[in-house]
Amino acid sequence: MNLKSLKYFFFLMMAVITLSSCSEDDATTDEYANWQERNDKAFADTLAYAKAQIAAGSTEWKVIPNYSLANQTPINGSQVALKYKDTDYIVVHVLNKGNGNGSPLYTDSIQMSYRGRLIPTNSYATGYVFDQSFTGTYDETTALPIKAKTDKASSQSSGGWIDGFTTALMAMHPGDHWQVFMPADLAYGSSGNGSVPAYSMLRFEMVLKSYKRASGKKWITE
Repeated sequence: MNLKSLKYFFFLMMAVITLSSCSEDDATTDEYANWQERNDKAFADTLAYAKAQIAAGSTEWKVIPNYSLANQTPINGSQVALKYKDTDYIVVHVLNKGNGNGSPLYTDSIQMSYRGRLIPTNSYATGYVFDQSFTGTYDETTALPIKAKTDKASSQSSGGWIDGFTTALMAMHPGDHWQVFMPADLAYGSSGNGSVPAYSMLRFEMVLKSYKRASGKKWITE
């Protein structure tokens, strides 16, 4: 991670911890005080930072709309541009760009590694890890990828799958290593799930190794 990235993550960590500290009325730390407010601000700040970096010419950041919004057109041929909410997007920080060109479709299978975190808190300076497929620093020589369907690759759910995770996968190429920020609206929303509280912005480290078309037999790595 470069110096600019480290500065950004320090800024994010301090912002969310400061919000937590200001909300306390006693000496007892409440990890989840003002949780929705802190998470909403964390994503808004991340989105603003990414847009500023993109405007400055950076190729390390991306802002990607929810996959379900792709290819939408105005009603009755209207020329009015479609408008989406800030929380209809995920924010991507590219840690490493892979050599692949294609991307998995919604119905494809994938091989990947991932780690999911909550926002930083007083007890978890880099964010509580609620799920992961590898431990420690990611190492492609030791991290065994999981196999899953693109539409069912996210963790912590036995029912549906979060849109933010699928959106990222469908934009990735084999070899890509991303840090992905997902607003609560594209994660577990107002319900939460397991150790993920309601209204949580999620931060996933994701590495796409390969994908296989629904009708194919070969894993595509390039």
